[in-house]
Amino acid sequence: MKNSSFIPRSSSLVSLVGAGPGDPKLLTLRGREVLEAADVVFYDALIGEELLKWARKDAEKIFVGKRAGAHALTQDEINALLIEKAREGKTICRLKGGDPFVFGRGGEEALACVENEIPFEIVPGISSAIAAPAYAGIPVTHRADGNFTGATSFAVVTGHTKTDDAPPENLPTADTLIFLMGVRALPKIVAQLMAAGRDGSTPVALVRWGTTSEQEVVVGTLETIEGEVERAGLKPPALIIVGEVVRLREKLSWFDNRKFKPLLGQTIVVTRAREQASGLVVQLEKLGARVLQCPTIRIEELSASEYSRLDDAIQKLSDFDWVVFTSTNGVEKFWQRLRVLERDARALGRNKIAAIGPATQQALEARGIHPDFVPESSISESVAAGLLERDAQRVLIVRALEGREALQKTLEAGGAQALIAACYRNAPDLSNAENVRV
Repeated sequence: MKNSSFIPRSSSLVSLVGAGPGDPKLLTLRGREVLEAADVVFYDALIGEELLKWARKDAEKIFVGKRAGAHALTQDEINALLIEKAREGKTICRLKGGDPFVFGRGGEEALACVENEIPFEIVPGISSAIAAPAYAGIPVTHRADGNFTGATSFAVVTGHTKTDDAPPENLPTADTLIFLMGVRALPKIVAQLMAAGRDGSTPVALVRWGTTSEQEVVVGTLETIEGEVERAGLKPPALIIVGEVVRLREKLSWFDNRKFKPLLGQTIVVTRAREQASGLVVQLEKLGARVLQCPTIRIEELSASEYSRLDDAIQKLSDFDWVVFTSTNGVEKFWQRLRVLERDARALGRNKIAAIGPATQQALEARGIHPDFVPESSISESVAAGLLERDAQRVLIVRALEGREALQKTLEAGGAQALIAACYRNAPDLSNAENVRV
C-alpha cells in the first residue's frame, strides 16, 4: 500500500457520504452540500429517490446497488469505477445507506482511493442500527427502572458473513443485539442465540424500511419470532433487535402510531405546482402519508410584451377601486413586477384589496397588506357577488394568463368594469409523470 500522505494530482475528490437510514430528511447538512456540488453521484439500492433530486441536474448518476442475490456491480467494479471517474478530475459523491463505515464497505472504497493516490473524505451518516429502532420506539440502551433490568450495552452484528448466510459464530454478549441484513438468516440467528444461553422468552423485533412511511415492525420472542415474521410476510430489507428493550415499544411507539398518524401506510399524489405544494406536503407527511409530488403544471414568467397590460394597470392603479388577487402566485408575481417598475406596496394605498383563499390572504399579509374582503367561497360567481355587494365599480383582477373569465363577466353583468391583468403563465408539466404508477 502506498503512503496515504500524498499530494493530490487533480481537483478530484471522492466523498463517501452516509445517506442515513431511509428518510431523506435525515441526511446530514454536510452530506447534502457534497451531493449538491458533485459531478458524479454513485448511489445504492437503499437510497431514497428524493435524495437524488438534490443532485445537480447535469451530474452523472450511477446506480451501484447491491441486494441479496443481485448486484449491479461487484465491489471491485465499484472501486475501479470510482477511481476511473476521479482520474477524470471529477468530484464524486458516493452515497451509501446509513453510515459508510457501518457494514457499508466504506473502508474498502477508502483504501482503494489511498492505493491509487485519490483524495477522499468520509461524511458520517445516521446508521439504521440505531435510527430504525428509535423510529420503532425501541431505545437500544435504557437505565434499569422498576421491573426493567436495564440495557447498558449494545452491539451491531452483520446478519451474514462474506462466505456464509449466517452471522459470525461467536456473537457478542451485549444486552441489546442488532443484526443488519439478517432476515434470511433469522432461523440461524435464533438457533445461535438460544444455543448460547439466551432465554426463549427474550423479546425480538424486526423493523423493515425503518424511518420511512413504509416502515413495518414485527414483534415476538426468540421462540415465536419466526412464525410472526412468516405470518406478516415480512421481507428484506429489515434489521433485527434482540433484547429486553424491545418491551419498551409498547409504550414508546410514536412514528407508526395510527393514533397520531391516521394516514400511515397511505400513498398520496400531490399534483399542485411545486411553488404551492410545500405546505400541503408537510401536513400530509406529518399525518403519516407517503407523498409523491407530481406537479401537472409549472409556473412560468410571461414574455416582455405579455406584461404590458399589467404594467399599464400598475401605473394607473388609482383608476381602480378594487384589486383582486386570485392566488399566492399572483401575489408573488405582482410584487416582482412592482419592483421592476421601481414601486412598492404604497402603490396600492388607494385601493381596496380582495384575496381569494386564506393562502392568498396570508401572502398579502406577509407583505403588509390586510385584505378588505376574503370570500368564503372561491367560486367566481360568489366572489363577484361579494364585490358587487361592496359597491365595486372598477376592478383589476390579477391572475394567470390562462383561466376562466367568469369573474370578469359576472362583475360586468352586475354593472362593474373589470380588467384582467396576467402576471404569470400556467404551463403543463409532465416531467414527473413516470414516477407515478397507477
